[in-house]
Amino acid sequence: MAISTYKVFLMKKTENAYEKLVDIKDFPDLGGAPEMLETTTLSDKMQTYIPGIQSLDALAFTANYTKDDYTKLKALEGVENDYAVWFGGTEEAGVVTPTGTDGKFEFKGQLSAYPVGGGVNEVVDMNITIAPSTPITMAEA
Repeated sequence: MAISTYKVFLMKKTENAYEKLVDIKDFPDLGGAPEMLETTTLSDKMQTYIPGIQSLDALAFTANYTKDDYTKLKALEGVENDYAVWFGGTEEAGVVTPTGTDGKFEFKGQLSAYPVGGGVNEVVDMNITIAPSTPITMAEA
């Protein structure tokens, strides 16, 4: 069964547990296609390949800009931390709590944040970019 993007969270590990970092509006691909290593010889009539190292760009998230969230994110810049994207949560009395019941994708990386440009009658957003320093792995349940 398919799931919705409702209840997807950007998480940061604290002492021994994860907590929601900020509310996000979108999230990036959590993986990528491997590089293609060409194995073609002069005897082949078509190019042939084997998979190489998996490609992964910086992980970019969008969030609503608030001074408090921006200040919180800027304090994390230049330091490697444990991050995760969790799918799934519970809702009680209008409060959504992350649970990761539909998947937890964990990685280490360094974060940077900046406000993005805007136009007339738009919400002010900020971009959160995490440069992953480890592979993204799906955590065990």
